[in-house]
Amino acid sequence: MFTNILVAVDPLHEAGQERALATARKLAHDTYAEITALTVLEPVPAHLSESLAHEAKVEAADKAAKALRQQIGKGSEIRVIVRHGRAAHEIIQYAKENGVDCIIVASHRPGFSDYLIGSTASRVVRHAPCSVIVLR
Repeated sequence: MFTNILVAVDPLHEAGQERALATARKLAHDTYAEITALTVLEPVPAHLSESLAHEAKVEAADKAAKALRQQIGKGSEIRVIVRHGRAAHEIIQYAKENGVDCIIVASHRPGFSDYLIGSTASRVVRHAPCSVIVLR
């Protein structure tokens, strides 16, 4: 059914992350689909100098990739990618650039602020170039 699955991973929501990865593995099992786990780190504060900002980005990306790889398992077939920026935009952009045909994203129960500005999951659903599975 799917050949290239992207799992959007939020390192702050480990329970949703585990369910999303398990769902991807189930979907990929019969078709031998590729699975990529993508986590997006928010932009570094503007008050840091350019060299400090770059160092902070590299350090944060390394830390996030190591933590995600540890959770997934070192011998896992799942590729780990870390990007910097706004989560929904980076998820959608990666999907477009890499021919992703399914995005899996965990979602929390919406709060009041989500109705005003929208959640990452809702933005991905509205703008993704492919199928999106939202887990609650």
